[in-house]
Amino acid sequence: MQYFDETAQTDGLKRLLISEAMLLGRTTYEALARSWSNRTGGFADRINAIPKFVFSSTLARADWGNAVLVHGDVISETQRLKEEGERDLVIFGHGRLTKTLLTAGLVDEVRLLVMPVFAGHGELLFTEMRKRSLTLTQSTILPTGVGILVYSIIQG
Repeated sequence: MQYFDETAQTDGLKRLLISEAMLLGRTTYEALARSWSNRTGGFADRINAIPKFVFSSTLARADWGNAVLVHGDVISETQRLKEEGERDLVIFGHGRLTKTLLTAGLVDEVRLLVMPVFAGHGELLFTEMRKRSLTLTQSTILPTGVGILVYSIIQG
């Protein structure tokens, strides 16, 4: 949260406002619910209200506002949601769900927030997958030093 200041929240809110729903894996769902479910204000109000599709084979229930558990095939369920929806779907985090959707070619845009710190540990964002070409469509440096890089993924 150190780097998720008001400017970053405003950027995140813009993304949430143009999105129809969020796709979440279990770990990201639990972390976001813990961080935002009891807060109010622009970003908090939207992230609490937006429909959430939680992909998990281990959760028994999802109690955070507008959350629906999805136990089916990740790829086919995501394809169905993309086809049925009229606006963007958004994913926060870079766990198994994101990697699965990237590998399947179901992600159209990647927004990377580069924090001005070396963590020294953690899970790699990009593991082995086929080469994908990206086009940088936007770059922004926030007052905290966070870099926001937005890439469209060239399909094919």
